[in-house]
Amino acid sequence: RRGGRGKTATTMKEDDFIERLFVAHSHDYLLCFSDRGKLYWLKVFEVPAGSRTSRGKPIVNMFPLEEGEKTTAVVPVKEFDENHYVFMATAHGRVKKTPLAEFSRPRPSGIIALGLDEGNYLVGPALTDGKYDVMLLSSDGKAVRFVEGDVRPMGRQATGVRGMRLAEGQRVICMLAAHDESKSVLTATEHGFGKRTPIAEYPRHGRGGQGVIAIQTSERNGSLVGAVLVDDNDEVMLISTGGVLIRTSVAQIREQGRSTQGVTLISLDQGEKLAGLERIEERDLGNGNGNGGNGGHGENGDTPHDEPPSSGEPPPTVH
Repeated sequence: RRGGRGKTATTMKEDDFIERLFVAHSHDYLLCFSDRGKLYWLKVFEVPAGSRTSRGKPIVNMFPLEEGEKTTAVVPVKEFDENHYVFMATAHGRVKKTPLAEFSRPRPSGIIALGLDEGNYLVGPALTDGKYDVMLLSSDGKAVRFVEGDVRPMGRQATGVRGMRLAEGQRVICMLAAHDESKSVLTATEHGFGKRTPIAEYPRHGRGGQGVIAIQTSERNGSLVGAVLVDDNDEVMLISTGGVLIRTSVAQIREQGRSTQGVTLISLDQGEKLAGLERIEERDLGNGNGNGGNGGHGENGDTPHDEPPSSGEPPPTVH
């Protein structure tokens, strides 16, 4: 419940959780992005099959990652068509979108998805159709929202264009991509406070601005550490630096305006901080459909059955 103390989860694998859940055929593709802007390509049949209760194989062991490199997102793809894009954002506020078709010929060692300057890293990619709204949220609690069309398509090697102007010492925490205004933005700060605010309260501006207040980063709250798109039926997992997880229903977190400080999401011990926030996808796991996977927490899922893939587009992947 909201405001609880959670339970210890340091090295307990059973306290892992499913961040992404999707139904896929054996010849579909998984695009795995790393924080260094590289893309690793995997077919679904290459993922070890397992029962619903099996832990699966750590995704980091399936690619030749360099020392210190880690995967940040997994994007499922059925085919590499010309009508979809991979939209990416970096910690330094750069954004780029590249036609999905340009990722159809990977190498075993990975390919460059985004050119990065020294010290910069990929925050997260999203699969889009050219009509999404994109939001960038920074560590000082600011958010900028702009239409995807403000960014022209670019090649894989490009470093992108400015998506958000950052104050000195600040960085982009996450990127959100929304097709409409039906969801809310749930924000969380390092001292365990947070709130959710309807997307409609974030005005659209051109890319490259400093943005508007998403949550107050006061002395009480501390810096922004995470944000996700949610609705009333979702649940989120809060992760502290002390290795504690707490699972909370979004319905318990009331909606508030952009400039408010929020409510207590998790009670932290002295010296602890909130490290991250993730939306959980663990719906209908009892029927054995589909695979669960994520970009950094391991896997736990089922062997896909013969059900057809979802008729809708894959949801954007966000970190």
